Amino acid sequence: MTKPALPVAHPSADAVLDALDPEQREVAAHPTGPMCVLAGAGTGKTRAITHRIAFGVLSGAYQPQRVLAVTFTARAAGEMRTRLRDLGVGGAQARTFHAAALRQLHYFWPQAIGGAAPEVMPQKASAVAEACGRLRLQFDRTGIRDLAAEIEWAKVSMLTPDSYAAAARAARREPPGLDATAMARLLAAYEEVKGARHVIDFEDVLLLTVGILEERDDIARAVHDQYRHFVVDEYQDVNALQQRLLDAWLGGREEVCVVGDPAQTIYSFTGASPRHLLDFPSAHKGARTVRLVRNYRSTPEVVRLANLVLSGPSGSRRSGSVELQSQQPPGAQPRLTAYPDDPAEAAGVAEAVARLVRAGRAPAEVAVLFRTNAQSEAFEDALSARDIPYLVRGGERFFARREVREAVLLLRGQARSDDGSQPLPDLVRDVLVGAGWTRQAPTSGGASRERWESLAALAVLADDLVAATPEARLPDLVRELDERAAAQHAPSVNGVTLASLHAAKGLEWPVVFLAGCSDGLLPITMADTAETIEEERRLLYVGLTRARDQLEISYAASRTPGGRATRRPSRFLDGAAAVLGDVARSNPRSTKRVGGATGPAGGSSTPRKPVVCRVCGGPLGAASQVITGRCAACPPTYDEPTFDRLKAWRLAEAQRAKVPAYVVFTDATLTAIAEQTPSSIPQLLSIRGVGTHKVDKYAAQVLVLLGGGSVDEALEISSVTTESEE
Repeated sequence: MTKPALPVAHPSADAVLDALDPEQREVAAHPTGPMCVLAGAGTGKTRAITHRIAFGVLSGAYQPQRVLAVTFTARAAGEMRTRLRDLGVGGAQARTFHAAALRQLHYFWPQAIGGAAPEVMPQKASAVAEACGRLRLQFDRTGIRDLAAEIEWAKVSMLTPDSYAAAARAARREPPGLDATAMARLLAAYEEVKGARHVIDFEDVLLLTVGILEERDDIARAVHDQYRHFVVDEYQDVNALQQRLLDAWLGGREEVCVVGDPAQTIYSFTGASPRHLLDFPSAHKGARTVRLVRNYRSTPEVVRLANLVLSGPSGSRRSGSVELQSQQPPGAQPRLTAYPDDPAEAAGVAEAVARLVRAGRAPAEVAVLFRTNAQSEAFEDALSARDIPYLVRGGERFFARREVREAVLLLRGQARSDDGSQPLPDLVRDVLVGAGWTRQAPTSGGASRERWESLAALAVLADDLVAATPEARLPDLVRELDERAAAQHAPSVNGVTLASLHAAKGLEWPVVFLAGCSDGLLPITMADTAETIEEERRLLYVGLTRARDQLEISYAASRTPGGRATRRPSRFLDGAAAVLGDVARSNPRSTKRVGGATGPAGGSSTPRKPVVCRVCGGPLGAASQVITGRCAACPPTYDEPTFDRLKAWRLAEAQRAKVPAYVVFTDATLTAIAEQTPSSIPQLLSIRGVGTHKVDKYAAQVLVLLGGGSVDEALEISSVTTESEE
């Protein structure tokens, strides 16, 4: 195949290339023809492909409106659009697969089918539940969610009710509570429910778009004329349906650049496969392959550990993966810390975070990562007890927060009268002051600090917009906010991030605490084949490579305080002794220092007293049980009228402060207060989940309620306290 001639580059196009390293430059300087980019973690893949698009446009190889860049999350698409705008390239489209397909479906539906396209269901749960009802199947909410996930897998694998059973058995799929034949019947019933409701789901968006493009040559020609050049990010996560849609978009042409990392394939349970990435050079003859190996994110110590974990004890590289080469100066060695139990691990990690914050580290620079969402609660309680702000990735979305919605409304109203007489950052801050923001951050943590940080993020966004576009005004900021809200591309908020390893993909922090690194969690117990265990290894690799400067790894020897120390460090750390030191195997409670961190004391110290239920004497496991001092099986021991007053006061206090109720006190902490009925501030402070900040803020009200006072009396104290603070 003859390589196309390179376009004549203009000086502005040359300047785009000057900002890149040699491998990134190779990606950007060849904007035409098929290209496969194997990009390791932190190697600047987004930079490379956005500069490729910019060079293509500025050199005349592309018309910007004929470029389509597709990725997997609205946030990533929004980030790509922002970078292209900063490079002076407008008009190029950056969308998710679903967003691009939905746009085409709405546009071509009247021509292909007639009328308006059907409505897309926001979620499958109600339709799945109705389908179960038709078949007289009973499932709880968790079961319905699992069945919906299985339906998604079947559809992205392009299976029908007739073909599902054989394919599921071949893939060793085990639908929750059903055999493959029953699941096939549920698939058919689900499709009937959608038909009766005249709706489609998100997978149908892709399936229907593929069907129209494959059956209507005139529509396919229109799409091929519109889009001439394609870039696909995170190509290792493409499933069979997305690949078929991409093939339909390409129509046999070779103007496509795919970017991915086989070592970050962590979504195979959804139908994703790295084979499309690995087989790209053979499927596209003459394709140029570029490897990005220079890691700009992490220290050499972090990168070395990540490389060791990925290769395993054998030291062999996984197929298609790259060996990272850190470009950062040396830093601290990663450390592995052992704790006696899960609550101790949560407390130890939270205390380490508190020390960092006291030393000047911004909470937003710290993340606590874990394998399952269920692990989050213990860390939420531990951080809350220390008045450290946090946000749960996958929790309440930034643009859905009340203070953010109100501030955007005020900014939108002010945009109509922006005459340009005041610098945009100053104008935005004046508007935010009207929304209750202060120019100085609160000295305390908690809900008021979280609210302040949300509004401060909008002010910083205005600074960034002016830095990129000096002539920008308030209407431009409002448009930027609208685009970000649509893409869920939230600005940074100053709180510690709590996230599962899956949710952390694509993100990075200066400091990462990777908790729960023991066999049974990493790899998780359900991983029982060589393939699934290797995916768990890749998941740990993803977690390690989120850290820039400091990486703290930990595990707990037992689940509950006083329990048997049966857990051992993750097998994936076996080959990492060169970085972490000797990883103890036989006795997780040994007194050795592991990777520079002191593990829990063993034979030379007094064992921790087990935490037991004060009602039945059984061991306590979950953090919420430790807080209340009572296991879930035992009935509460509080006075119900007192507890009702506490709950009513908490709700009113939360509404007054415009925060979720759990920010005032979590359910577990409120229950512990009602059951232990403290009569003094020291007694209140002894309850887990009650820190000094919350005592300063709520102690007077709580003690009034516990003494028999009314909710109105407590709220009156709250109002007086608030006025005095102001």
